[in-house]
Amino acid sequence: MTSVTTETRARVQSSAYESLEAMLRDERCVVLDGGVATELQRVGTGVGPAAGLWGTWALYSAPSAVLEVHRAYAETGCNVISTNTWSILSAPEIERAGPSRPEIVHWMDIARAGVRLARRALADVGREGDCAVAFAISEEVNTRDRRETVELLSRVFENDPPDLVLLETLTLIRDPSTFETVELLLETGLPVWLSFRRCRHGVCGVFGQHWGPPEGDLFGRAARRFEEMGVAALLLNCLPVDHVPGMISWLRDFTELPLGAYPNLGHLSGSRWRFDDGVDPAAYTELALRWREEGAQIIGGCCGVTPEHIAAVVGAVRGTKPGNKRPVLPESLADDAVAAPAERWLDERERTLFPLPFPDLVVEEGVFVPTAGSYLVWKTLFSSEAGKEKVCLDVGCGSGILTVQLALNGAVRVHAIDVDRNAVANTLSNAFRNGVADRVTGDTVDLYHWDPAERFELVVASLYQMPVDPYAEPTGHRPLDYWGRNLLDHLLRLLPSLLADDGIAYVMQLSILGQAQTERLLAEGGLRARVVDFSFFPFGPLFEENREQIDRVEQLSDAYRLRFASEDVVIAYLLEVTRS
Repeated sequence: MTSVTTETRARVQSSAYESLEAMLRDERCVVLDGGVATELQRVGTGVGPAAGLWGTWALYSAPSAVLEVHRAYAETGCNVISTNTWSILSAPEIERAGPSRPEIVHWMDIARAGVRLARRALADVGREGDCAVAFAISEEVNTRDRRETVELLSRVFENDPPDLVLLETLTLIRDPSTFETVELLLETGLPVWLSFRRCRHGVCGVFGQHWGPPEGDLFGRAARRFEEMGVAALLLNCLPVDHVPGMISWLRDFTELPLGAYPNLGHLSGSRWRFDDGVDPAAYTELALRWREEGAQIIGGCCGVTPEHIAAVVGAVRGTKPGNKRPVLPESLADDAVAAPAERWLDERERTLFPLPFPDLVVEEGVFVPTAGSYLVWKTLFSSEAGKEKVCLDVGCGSGILTVQLALNGAVRVHAIDVDRNAVANTLSNAFRNGVADRVTGDTVDLYHWDPAERFELVVASLYQMPVDPYAEPTGHRPLDYWGRNLLDHLLRLLPSLLADDGIAYVMQLSILGQAQTERLLAEGGLRARVVDFSFFPFGPLFEENREQIDRVEQLSDAYRLRFASEDVVIAYLLEVTRS
């Protein structure tokens, strides 16, 4: 979109807005009203809020209550009253989705009513022309419908113009959508004020939470661009009071726009606002004076800030001048990097757990990627330092996640085998990558044709396990894996000849294979097993592909999986196998 500058755009300024500009030129403080929606809740209207419309619901259901709230703020002597139209951009979508309301034509009538009620409140207290009306809107304009709604607002303003448009509670700077929205509002010819949830940490939420990484000067540069576009003021709103300090002085480095703040008091609980932070009008006034000392030219309140708070601010800022004080920043902002924690998370062996000392692994193209079962075995190897000073075997090594950890644990030697020669090569390269290549050997082995020539003190295995429909499997020399157990069963039969007399095997088994057959084969080989750990295995696409066969196996055996609502979960067991 082509930028429209203040020199080429026709601008409509009311006498009320001219008064605001005169105040800013004279360095007098412009005071906004407080949170209309939360004040409606506090005084009670008898009508519950509608989902998606925040306070704007009251324009539909309780316009007289909105009028009373406007009057209360107007009587404080503030300089700007904001319309109760914060959620108006959502109204068209909600009206289309909900039941028809014959007494209301459409959202544009609600928008007009918002301006008229604010004007009427000012007239009722004798302040018509003395206090400006800001048409308040929020929401991110990130859809075609929202953009059209913003464009249609100009129709509303033809007969019921506010004195300015206040686009507030913005968060992210989206280029180009944020700037395009501002351009659309500027094209109405009305003065436009922008307000963001921002603190020195970046984007800030209603609870003070920070959304996203440090942005550097992104927001400051955006402020400069807003000024060039013709925006009339830049503010901060809808954030806790303790997140305001430091922002006004920081923004002043980038822009000459009038700057201001109107934060929250209390917090949101469900759809209701809780007025429980203990900041009374006197305390709020002290905070406002600090913002004024920092250079704030516009001060007000957002959610939870009552007419009593605003009245106190009006009296306190009268006669003050905006300062240029820069508050002392907390250490978390003064330092570019996040400080290291005072005490790191350690295990019982005094090893750092954050970040987890996971091996440096690369999985080559086509090599089997570690699964939840592999990570389960790895966790036990890491936690117990299994394999130290032992000769070990990794069956089905894949990319070498278990081989490398055994070597890192201090194994004398680790022999890695896999039917895929690329997997063996990948394991050996990962061993070199982690500095343990001198203790790792590898061999391409077809488990079904393997006649082991040595015994091992520790054997580890996380093998492929999946029941498949024999009729869907291509013909080959492999046994058809109806039960999904072929590889596991063959390993169990080999274990008596693989294990040293006092050897141990750590074998991962999924719950969809069942326990009975495992126990039978172990007993035949003079072995026994105990479960040393288990974890949950996601029921991913491969499981979905074989769901019917898994169902058959569960019906015919003791195999099982967990089911919650429409989600399936497989249990991965880690068995410790020893001689009986």
